[in-house]
Amino acid sequence: MKKPAIVLVSALLSAIATSAIFAQGDPAAGQAKSALCATCHGADGNSQLAINPKIAGQNASYIVKQLMDFKSGARTGPTMAAMVAALSEEDMEDIAAWYASQEATLLGADQELLELGESLYRAGNKELSVAACSACHAPNGKGNAPAGFPSLSGQHPEYTLLQLQQFRSGDRANDLNSMMRATVERLTDRELQALASYVSGLH
Repeated sequence: MKKPAIVLVSALLSAIATSAIFAQGDPAAGQAKSALCATCHGADGNSQLAINPKIAGQNASYIVKQLMDFKSGARTGPTMAAMVAALSEEDMEDIAAWYASQEATLLGADQELLELGESLYRAGNKELSVAACSACHAPNGKGNAPAGFPSLSGQHPEYTLLQLQQFRSGDRANDLNSMMRATVERLTDRELQALASYVSGLH
């Protein structure tokens, strides 16, 4: 089995095991608790500013993991660290359940990058042994909730590009089994830009 396939299988098994620890939150309670979150992410999770990610429709287990990582310092971000400092695990689960129940608005891909983005997302790059993004994030970009892989559909391309760049540089390192870092480490700036653009309209 080639290395990318081993990484994918290993990460998938670990993700499923990890996501099983997250209990189901209460969306109604989460809506009430999300008032402060709405300042940056929007009342329904569809942020208006590209610097702030859309979290509407995001997999609840992924949201909980990110909140926990910000609180523990596994994922850096001064603003988010301050926001989650007083949240309990129950609070996180409730907030995650609320945003997961919302619908993300779609954007549109840059037509000049569409073909490249679609090719990388659906087929990867065999010459570089780069796995297809759709293997974990699903053909429609909705991710894999049981495994904790995030939805990418409708996300601001600027935000997605920044995350891909940070995974590539190692500035972001809270990906399971270094999976994202291994996937994007050999991709060019244009390829990352194409991917970020493509998923913004994927559904």
